[in-house]
Amino acid sequence: MGANTSQVSDLSESQSIRTLIGPDAISENEPFWNQLISFTFTSPTCSADAKLLEEAVVPLAKTLIQNNPRSGNFGALVRVFLSRTKELKISTECQDQLFIWQAHNALFLVRCLLKVFIREMSEEELHLQFSYQERVPGTYDSICKDLLEELVCNLVHLIVEVPLLDITYNILFEAVTTLLVLMSYQLFHKEVLKEGLIYGYLTRGRCLSLTSRLVKTLLYNFIRQEKCPAATHVLQTQSDGGGMLYGLASGVASGLWSVFTLGGVSSRPGAEQDQNPLPLSNQSLLLLLVLANLTDGADCPNPYRQAVTCFKNTQDSSSLPSPQPHTFQINFNSLYTALYEQQKSDQVTLLLYTLLHQNSNMRTYILSRTDMENLVLPILEILYHVEERNSHHVYMALIILLILTEDDTFNRSIHEVMLKNISWYTERVLTEISLGSLLILVVIRTIQFNMTRTRDKYLHTNCLAALANMSAQFRNLHQYAAQRIISLFALLSKKHNKVLEQATQSLHGPLGADDRTVLPDYAQDLNVIEEVIRMMLEIINSCLSNSLHHNPNLLYALLYKRELFEQFRSHPSFQDIMQNLDTVIGFFSQRLEQAGSDLSVERVQEVIKKGAAALPKERLKKFPELKFKYVEEEQPEDFFIPYVWSLVFNSGVGLYWNSQGIELFSMDSP
Repeated sequence: MGANTSQVSDLSESQSIRTLIGPDAISENEPFWNQLISFTFTSPTCSADAKLLEEAVVPLAKTLIQNNPRSGNFGALVRVFLSRTKELKISTECQDQLFIWQAHNALFLVRCLLKVFIREMSEEELHLQFSYQERVPGTYDSICKDLLEELVCNLVHLIVEVPLLDITYNILFEAVTTLLVLMSYQLFHKEVLKEGLIYGYLTRGRCLSLTSRLVKTLLYNFIRQEKCPAATHVLQTQSDGGGMLYGLASGVASGLWSVFTLGGVSSRPGAEQDQNPLPLSNQSLLLLLVLANLTDGADCPNPYRQAVTCFKNTQDSSSLPSPQPHTFQINFNSLYTALYEQQKSDQVTLLLYTLLHQNSNMRTYILSRTDMENLVLPILEILYHVEERNSHHVYMALIILLILTEDDTFNRSIHEVMLKNISWYTERVLTEISLGSLLILVVIRTIQFNMTRTRDKYLHTNCLAALANMSAQFRNLHQYAAQRIISLFALLSKKHNKVLEQATQSLHGPLGADDRTVLPDYAQDLNVIEEVIRMMLEIINSCLSNSLHHNPNLLYALLYKRELFEQFRSHPSFQDIMQNLDTVIGFFSQRLEQAGSDLSVERVQEVIKKGAAALPKERLKKFPELKFKYVEEEQPEDFFIPYVWSLVFNSGVGLYWNSQGIELFSMDSP
């Protein structure tokens, strides 16, 4: 850093860095600080470059940890940054790029050092690193009683008060990233942290009053999807006199700045931009998810979750004051657009889940949209490529569908939206299909994938619950969707028979078989399969009972494979539900027999359509309406906090953590 640093490998040779981490205290008003924070570099945007930086910083930071109790230089560096943040808003208004640039560099140094400190020490020990200070005559004696709290509050102020412009993009990104780093203690603990210094600063301290503004700003950073501006050489326009503000001789100033590159990043900015074109948007979303998933304190609920739960649409003209604290207004249309445009990433799917589940205003708005396909299609595409996605992402996508299918208006409207040529659906050419039929196809495919690969009961349950919620509203099912419903039943029937056969063989094993051999738990397998079969029969029955005349294709598929259902007619688990299917199959079979033999497909469909109008509904037994509602587990933080931090670990822009020492989740987690 400073005058002569040009790449990561030179860090340890830099005189400025050696002075900073050395045992001698540096007074805050010395020209050294201006020299230290005057460098130009391309910030790391991928983990490979961040790894290079981290490996170079670790030994330097460890030296500083040893010397800082005597020198207090880390605290001095933080105070240098804080002194510059006081003028940031004015600097932005005046387009004072040099001032913003130096403040950014100071914060970047603080963040790099903090990252190592947090790995090496407890929060209490970190707090001490902030409190060491040189005490000699003539030095500036900080009035900050708690420098760590001052830093946290300043970062929050910076994020909410400094407008997002090309010249402020990098420092805003750095402020968001530094807050993430400060909260990364969670990575090194297996248990979910429910308290702590930094937690307290953010949820109970001076930051509390800024909760709604911080959540709103992070959401808008996500919504705006601003690309990182091209690197600007601020000093070409401000080398004259700009340095004088900080006691630098103007003749010397031009020699103090150098280019700091990371692993050749600056020579190929295009490639890095393509990898992470929206670093501030991505990082802001990760910070928002971390804050929203903090646990409630013993004496106060998580204010960030409260803010996420209750914000309203800017179009909401309701004059009633909100009873909830930390409420605010945001443009729902812009947020909806950003949600469906960016849906392929885990963190955006998790944000959509959070808003649908926790914010009733946003859920009502989403369900009222007439372009629902924009949101639903990306969710279906995630599920369609289930083998390429991690299990958490698939769960979130499925639960979103389950929440949407709790609404009858949604279940009706999706059958009215017609789609043409779904390019990502490759199993069959679908030239025209309703959104509802496509949803059924993708959910059934997910069930079949799960049956053959992961065998996850939780996944089955959510898939079947979504289909069950929709079943009474099935309308004009596509021929292929109807076939797949019956094909899934055929697959379940085959699996049921196979497990029964295996169970029978295991009970009558060959004489002399080793009694100590542990037999598979066929009873448990059979129980699960029969639950799924029961659910599928209920789904088919619900459709026949409520909308038989709207679904000739399902009736056709049912009649074509009617022999599948015969074995379940006398089964005690299915007798009641089979009554209606028997009635329908018997009624239409009789009609088809009366119409003659060797009927064409068209003639069969004609008989089915006429018969559907003629079948007396009173002949069908009434069953309770199929309705399933998503409910979170009792301690959702046990799932969501490791998940959110795994996203930070894997997707944080320019952040790298060595996997050794990570306790919160295993390295094969998503």
